[in-house]
Amino acid sequence: MKGNIRQRSKRSWQIQIYIGKEPDGTPKRHFETVRGTKGDAQRRRTELLASLDKGIYVFPGKLTLADLLNQFLQGYVRTKCSQKTQDGYQMIMERHLMPALGHILLKQLTPQAIQAYYGQACEKLSARTVHKHHRLLKQSLKYGVKQGYLGRNPCDLVDAPSWKGKPMRTLTPEELEGLLEIASDNKFYPVIYTAVASGLRQAELLGLRWRDINLNLRSISVCQVLYKHHGICEFKEPKTKHSKRRVDMTGKLVDYLREYKGEKESLSLHLGRLLKPDDLVFSGIEGKPLDPSVLSHSFAKIVKQAGLENMRFHDLRHTFASLTFLCGGKPKVISEALGHASVAFTMDTYSHIIEGMQSEAMALLDEVLPPGKTKAENQGEK
Repeated sequence: MKGNIRQRSKRSWQIQIYIGKEPDGTPKRHFETVRGTKGDAQRRRTELLASLDKGIYVFPGKLTLADLLNQFLQGYVRTKCSQKTQDGYQMIMERHLMPALGHILLKQLTPQAIQAYYGQACEKLSARTVHKHHRLLKQSLKYGVKQGYLGRNPCDLVDAPSWKGKPMRTLTPEELEGLLEIASDNKFYPVIYTAVASGLRQAELLGLRWRDINLNLRSISVCQVLYKHHGICEFKEPKTKHSKRRVDMTGKLVDYLREYKGEKESLSLHLGRLLKPDDLVFSGIEGKPLDPSVLSHSFAKIVKQAGLENMRFHDLRHTFASLTFLCGGKPKVISEALGHASVAFTMDTYSHIIEGMQSEAMALLDEVLPPGKTKAENQGEK
């Protein structure tokens, strides 16, 4: 089998591959358009020829949505996403998308069929859940367009189920003080206090080792995270380059962690061992990782006891951000501390907090802004 490439326009190339003969003896060819550089087309031609040679390629005309979903899962999700994301995507595909739509040929998949599925799914599932199905389906079909299986994404013509995200819950200084007072006797107090004082995610906190904390330089290095997968705790690298970062600590957090480390060293000596740099900062008595589910469940009890409603562990991170903004923190500094991909994302996430700070900003400006003078006042001075 051989393949030719010809240019159709400035960034459009057509691949032509001879794949045998028609029943009447005429040559049978497969055509595929690639958008990009000639190198992109050459790489795609090599992939096609290798797949055809192994007998594993399915031509777009015979490709079903189930085939595409499997390709997307194996070719993209497995190499780009965390294990938790992979498991979530696979569950949605196998339990919902494939049974309902998987048998449909890609060339016959219409916006109407997708819209009808959303309507049926919303009768049994929440709008939030069906919205997740829409996001995954749209991303999969976008992958199909990029691979040349589709000319356009049918999800672009579909109205996704409307869903309002769970409102962000942030604590006032008074509420935070009350929460920490209730949690003071709880074994999870150290991780709760560090969460609200640093803005780290739960997985980042549970993955911290003592070597990641520099008390002299007052900094925390986020180098690994802890996830629970099928009941087993696993350590992984942070998902993005922005998540892998160094976070400065407040003086109070430094003092607390120094004292906390001393307590951990005493406990380790009591158990006949020394505290090592690779030991987890937050762990059980024997140094084993904390279970994320148990931590979340225990935090929910603390929140209820403190009289706070709709509060999740992740909201400690939001509280850190909101209080830092209210104290005059610079958006770029806060964005870097949170490990966000951009300052724009941080500003959008906490826009409601920033809007509420306008009156305070105007008050500060009023202190330094000189009073205005009318024309009459100016003439009087002359």
